[in-house]
Formats: sequence, structure tokens, C-alpha cells
Amino acid sequence: MKIKQISLLSLLFIAGNAFAQPLEQKLQTAFNRLQADSQCRYASVSLTVLDAKTGEQVFAANPNMGLATASTLKTVTTITAFNLLGKDFQYQTQFGYSGLISADGTLNGDVIIKGAGDPTLGSWRYETTHENYILNLMVSALQKAGIKKINGRIIGDDSIFGSQSIPDGWIWMDVGNYYGAGTSGLTWRENQFDIKLATGRVDSPIGILREVPAVPYLDFKSELINAPSGTGDNAYAFLPVDSKLMYLRGTYAEDQSKKSISVAVPDPAYDAAFRLNDTLKRLGILVSNDPESTKILTEKSLPGPQIATNLTTILSPHLSQIIYWLNQKSINLYAEQLLKTMAWKAGKQPTTENGVKVEHEFWKARGIDPHSLNIVDGSGLSPGDRVTTLTMATILQSAKTADWFPDFYESLPTYNNMKMKSGSILNVLTYAGYQTYHGRELCFSIMVNNFNGSSREVKEKMFRVLDELK
Repeated sequence: MKIKQISLLSLLFIAGNAFAQPLEQKLQTAFNRLQADSQCRYASVSLTVLDAKTGEQVFAANPNMGLATASTLKTVTTITAFNLLGKDFQYQTQFGYSGLISADGTLNGDVIIKGAGDPTLGSWRYETTHENYILNLMVSALQKAGIKKINGRIIGDDSIFGSQSIPDGWIWMDVGNYYGAGTSGLTWRENQFDIKLATGRVDSPIGILREVPAVPYLDFKSELINAPSGTGDNAYAFLPVDSKLMYLRGTYAEDQSKKSISVAVPDPAYDAAFRLNDTLKRLGILVSNDPESTKILTEKSLPGPQIATNLTTILSPHLSQIIYWLNQKSINLYAEQLLKTMAWKAGKQPTTENGVKVEHEFWKARGIDPHSLNIVDGSGLSPGDRVTTLTMATILQSAKTADWFPDFYESLPTYNNMKMKSGSILNVLTYAGYQTYHGRELCFSIMVNNFNGSSREVKEKMFRVLDELK
């Protein structure tokens, strides 16, 4: 009987070790297979897996290798924003006027939309931010004030975020397109619009049908070429430089169904003022002068007027709602706006550089070496960002006990039946998120830089590694 008891205990001990050990071993085998793959012959590959509750290291391979993050950097930006701004934080856009209203309802002054960095103003993603909803709010505020005519201008004031809209390190090919839209103190419709294309036979030029919405204040020149089926959308817009002319260059496959591309607005504050000006005109409320933005006024060496009378304050959705779409749709603009906002809330000039400093200070106080978080933006669009998988996984683990964690977790997309953020730029593919393994909650970061060949194939091979966490 005693021998049987010892045998039973031995079996339980062996079974316990068999359960505890295989995950690390399986991950090592899977990681070795990925690293040895021909697509990763010249690549840098890293994976860190932590216990999401305790922070204990479950597995690490090249955990201190600084790598380009692509959009997984958004997990760092959004976790920092939750910590510093709070999940209920809301932006406040002021809408008012300078000057005085005469007895006949004429405003002798300017109507001013003063931005506070809200990335959602005019966005189609929320019921209370939609373009028409916001325009109706502003029109109603003017009518309630008794304004029937404006002897002045509509001005979009984006001055809060300064003049540098594009973070250092972004490449020229990106910044004219919707995903490379620059920051603004006054954003509008996520700083983008669509261009409908007139496609045709392969190797023939592609024309422009129209813009949605119409952008009559810009000119366009298409150098796009129709490409064979299966080659995808390789069309790029290039922002005007000291002109109003936007170029479209590259190729667009004949089997693409959308027949349009989304491009960046060069001056979102002007576009907001233009849309309100146009709306008032259609309603019969005349505005004597053309719309302006503080950017245009600065270029003319003219001062920007200040709001003397505030008519209404337009609140953004709560931060938790902003972060939901930021991570779900990987919106670079939202991440960059949050980075500048964190600098502003910390009492610094709201620049990208200061936002990075605020992040470094915050995480350094929590034991993370800033050299392991070597970043130049908030979205990961810059190929110059360098972060270790250990640091990213540690930041993910730190969020687990926060009261806002359910909001953050819900914001993460689902890929490969796992809650995780993806990231992709040229020859870079990354994932970061959470997974439960036999009741044990884990968080992870995996990065592959400088792979060759198909990104789809590399993704499948990375998923085989992550499958070991299921």
C-alpha cells in the first residue's frame, strides 16, 4: 500500500512538471523554427511572454533587442494616456465670436472655432461627433445668439498644438495619405477626405472623378497608372508644398473594388472653417470675408483673434471611447493627438517631442529604462521607433490591475482568436496582447524586423508561435 502511495505521488509530481514545463519548451521550439525560417534569415526576431497577474517571465527570446514596433506602439501610448488622462477625460472645443452684435443681428467680428486637440471632431465614428451633428450645433448656437449676418470671417483656430503637424521620422510617401494625416489643434473629419478614381485598362492613366466631400480649394494632378489584378492599392497622395496642388502617384490594380483612395487634409482647421462657412451660406447667413485658419493668418503675418464671447463648448467622447476606435482601427492621428495632449496636461508645450518625454518620465518612475522605449511618435508609423518586447510586455502587464483595464482590453482587436494589437510597416510585423493558457493569464509582445518575402506568410508563421499560448 505504501509503495502504491509513493508511486501515485510520483505520478502527480511528474504530471505537475509536465504541465508546468511544456509551455516554455513549446515556445522555444516554435520560436527557433520561426527564427530559422528562410524569411527571417536576415531578420531580427524577439518574443517576451509574461504572467499578466504577477509579471513573472514565462518566456523570453532576445527580450532586450530594440526593434521597430509599427502600430503595437499604440498599446504603450494608450496605456500611458489611461494613466495620465483618466478614462473619462474629454476634450473641450470652444465655439464663440469676437466683436459685437448690432441691433439688426449683424456680428461685426469673427466667428471662431477654437480647437483643444479633439481628434474626433467631425468624425463619422460617433453619433455626437458626426460632421452634420457638429455643424448643426454651431449653427444653432449662432442662431440662438441672434446672429443673422457676419461682417467678418469664420476662423479655425488650431494654435494650441503649434505649427509642426508631422512627427520627426515620418516618411514623405506616408504623410499625404489618410493614415499619415498630421496632428492639429483643430482636427476635422479625422483630417482626411476621399478621391474617387476613373480607372481603366492596364497601363493606362487613371483620372480623378471627384472628391468626397468636395475640396474646391485644392487642385489635383493624377500620375496614377492602372495595374494588373492582384497587385493591390499602391496609390499615394503627396501633400502640396507651398502650393494648392496635390499629386497622386503610383499604381492601382484593376480588380480593386473601392475605386477610391483616402488622403490627408493639408489644413484641417481651414477645412472646418470652410465647411461652416459653406453651411451658413446655404442657410442664408451671409459671411462677408473668406474663411481662414490660424495657419493661414500666421503665413500672412496677421494676428489670430480671440473669443470674446463663448457660445458653446463641444465635448468629445470619453477617452475610453476614443481609445476603443484608436486600437480597433489603428488610427495614427488619434495616437499622435493623445501624445501631444499628455504633454499639454503635464504643463509642457504640446509637441510630439514633449509627449515622448512625458511618457519616458512616467515609465522611468515605474522602473523602465527610457533607452528600451526609444520612440519618436505615438503611433509607430515612424520606422525609427525602437522598443524591446520586454518593455512592451511589461507595460501591458502593468495595465492588468487598473480600473480601466476592461476598457483597454476591449479596445484590442481580435486576430488569430487572440486579443492583440497588430503592427505593420515596411518589412516589419508585430503583435502585442493577452491570452489565457490553461487558466493562466499571459501577456506578450512579438516582433519581426527586416523579414523578406510575403507579409502574409510571415504572419502565418508568427501565429504558429502564438498558437502555443492557447
